Amino acid sequence: MTMRWTLAIAGALALSFLTLSADLEWPFGRADAFTSGGEACPADARPANLNFTFKDLEGRRVDLASLKNKVILLDFWATWCGPCKVEIPWFVEFQEKYGPKGLQVVGIVLEDEFSRVKSFAEQMKMNYLVLDGTDRTDVEEAFGPLFGLPTTFVISRDAKICAKHAGLSSKSTFEREIAGLLGPAAP
Repeated sequence: MTMRWTLAIAGALALSFLTLSADLEWPFGRADAFTSGGEACPADARPANLNFTFKDLEGRRVDLASLKNKVILLDFWATWCGPCKVEIPWFVEFQEKYGPKGLQVVGIVLEDEFSRVKSFAEQMKMNYLVLDGTDRTDVEEAFGPLFGLPTTFVISRDAKICAKHAGLSSKSTFEREIAGLLGPAAP
């Protein structure tokens, strides 16, 4: 019985750490690199693999590679994820505010039944690309490790991963990163 409680406590602690903001440094660069040295993206940022095709809410095929030359906020999420529900209204706002300046928010659903996502997206007024990533280990391998949801990447116009956020981050952090990558024309 003691072993079960120990495992349960260890699991609960691990889960709590996953839902905290954990802007990972390795190998993606640090989120605070946006404020140091005036850089919008670390010089050593690794390339983002955008060579994937997904289906959207209408069943149409969407190639991530078609988004090159845009700043991409790539969010891995699920409908049951509490922190994801906190971030979605921010992403809706960012798409509306920065979309005309070259931002594309992309939500890739993982670990969920995609059949229920359309009604969820309508309820949340999601105005950005929502794609089916269920059972896509190739995508998780390309962007992983994904230790929890949400996991969000900020990708530059030249397809470099400038920041990775594991867990709930802050609206101001995302907005600062997006504005830095969009350039001086962004307010």
